[in-house]
Amino acid sequence: MEGGNSPNLQLQQLPLATAAVSVQPHTDSFSYKENLIGALLAIFGHLVSSIALNLQKYSHIRLAGSKDPRAYFKTKTWWCGFLLLVLGELGVFSSYAFAPLSLIVPLSAVSVIASAIIGIIFIKEKWKPKEFLSCGLAVVGTYLLVTFGPNSHEKMTAENITRHLVSWPFLLYMLVEIIVFCLLLYFYKEKNANYIVVILLLVALLGSMTVVTVKAVAGMIVVSIQGALQLDSPIFYIMLVCMIATAIYQATFLAQASQLYDSAQIASVGYILSTAAAISAGATFYLDFTGEDVLHICMFALGCLIAFLGVFLITRNRKKPVPFEPYISMDAMPGMQNMHDKGIAVQPDLKASFSYGALENNDTMPEIYTPATLPIVQEQHGSKGVSAPPYRVLEHSKKE
Repeated sequence: MEGGNSPNLQLQQLPLATAAVSVQPHTDSFSYKENLIGALLAIFGHLVSSIALNLQKYSHIRLAGSKDPRAYFKTKTWWCGFLLLVLGELGVFSSYAFAPLSLIVPLSAVSVIASAIIGIIFIKEKWKPKEFLSCGLAVVGTYLLVTFGPNSHEKMTAENITRHLVSWPFLLYMLVEIIVFCLLLYFYKEKNANYIVVILLLVALLGSMTVVTVKAVAGMIVVSIQGALQLDSPIFYIMLVCMIATAIYQATFLAQASQLYDSAQIASVGYILSTAAAISAGATFYLDFTGEDVLHICMFALGCLIAFLGVFLITRNRKKPVPFEPYISMDAMPGMQNMHDKGIAVQPDLKASFSYGALENNDTMPEIYTPATLPIVQEQHGSKGVSAPPYRVLEHSKKE
């Protein structure tokens, strides 16, 4: 009896094993599909944002080089760039709901690559051949990031976000981040440590919290659209308030850094520090690298390093644009009104070393340093008996 029943038992277990094997590839393919959707949305968003910023830059350049009295926000080019910028930011925002945080954040290198290429083609910026190699390194690093990125997926429900928020790895990470942030803020405010690394580290620490909350808000909105309402949970509004607050303070520190340092230097150093801090936050809050093998983690880290190197080399040799010409133009002579002075006549600054072309202002110099006037010999037109003075001295006056 036992020998006769064993073939039946074996036949009954085969379909179950086959079904178990067939379910796993479907789950993996679905997770990779979500990764691809999130990566494509992030790349699209950063690409459109780069086009938008270059359109706005082109609008400012056209207004500066013409006599158009309109303000920049009254031109169609600037508004077209603004609408594209909103579309790009929406694409990046929605990408956080599909792919892991550690995959989406490094893809901001696409904006640096796109801005460089658009600047060469449309704004006619000059590049050296070695800078194209830097752009190639950034592209290779981005490809490795997409290929070997983390593959962790879970629904961004209020229960899951609350569970991650009170987990001990994230609480420990938050404690360390708060201590480091307070120390950096003390040295920046009290000790006047206005170093670019200090300011951009403050930006990176705030940015890591911004992307964590952005992923939570975007994920809960997508889950609500799919049918399971999450917007009535208090954790959604807590994350929303934290997202807005950290974004505002992050923009404040970035504005302070832009007043002290070049924008290209801020872009390279800020990208490296912000990406490293965001990956650390995603690994501790959302556990992005849980279940990943060593090979994928190493290749992902290699992709980050190559992308860091490419972005740094792209922005290293970018020169800061000169906001104005050192020589005055012919349509802006002293006492003449032009389109830039808002109806006020242009006058030289008598207290500064103002110059018109190569003619320096010597009004504030002492009399002993003023150049001596040369005598001018006049021709004698009178009669032979009347003698004229051989020369006359020119009087130097301020009015002349």
